[in-house]
Amino acid sequence: MYKPSTLAVLAAAFVAIFLLMPLIAVAPVSFTPARFLSMPSGVWSLRHYQALLNDPSWAEAAWLSVRIALMSTIFSTALALAFALGVWMFRPWFSSILIGFVLIPMVAPPVVSAITLYFFLTSLSKLNDWIGYDTPLGVALAHAVMIAPYGVVLILVALSQVDRRIDLAARGFGAGVFTRVFKVILPNIRFGVLTAAFMGFVLSWEEIGVTLFITSVNAVTLPRKMWMGLRDNIDPAIAAISVILIVLVVIGVLVKTVLAGGEKKPAE
Repeated sequence: MYKPSTLAVLAAAFVAIFLLMPLIAVAPVSFTPARFLSMPSGVWSLRHYQALLNDPSWAEAAWLSVRIALMSTIFSTALALAFALGVWMFRPWFSSILIGFVLIPMVAPPVVSAITLYFFLTSLSKLNDWIGYDTPLGVALAHAVMIAPYGVVLILVALSQVDRRIDLAARGFGAGVFTRVFKVILPNIRFGVLTAAFMGFVLSWEEIGVTLFITSVNAVTLPRKMWMGLRDNIDPAIAAISVILIVLVVIGVLVKTVLAGGEKKPAE
């Protein structure tokens, strides 16, 4: 087994610390007793964490972000899975064109996507008032459009590791499309699907660029509320909520890593 040298380990540690320093620096700022962003000078305070608990708007924004992230994760994962399975199972000659078309939101400038989704949702708002501009379902739909390409890539990668002969064998024994999908293919790519869902949730949770264009006063997500606080008044409470989000993301990554390790561990 290859063992990295001490120099390689030190270099990797230096790069990791360099990349994490901006995140680490937020932590002490969140404990400042001042009313503005500053490093604590000998006195540490939890006043800004207490402000988060006392202000219900932060909890409402966080809960809205969770609901939108869950909805967009379901939409995007279902769409990505259906597309990837269709391309992998039926292998149309124009599959490369289809994949390139689906991946356009990944390479298009965010402003272009935001403007396009703005006009799309405002058009939907004319048809009904529960999906469209500045609605939770409309935001979830827009997020799903933006994050579905990432799910497509992850699921296609998972499918590339599946032996196509098991699908051909199932078809040879008379299994239909649904039987092949749910009993043969999905059990072999379940971790890839879960990874796509996890990434979709994270991307939707932190999305701000498109959200600024398609929301106003009704669908205020947590990133949008943080942006509003930075624009109107640089409140140290934003540093406190940032630390909480960092901790949650780290916990999520650790849980995913543990699950991935259990998935790859051979049965004894």
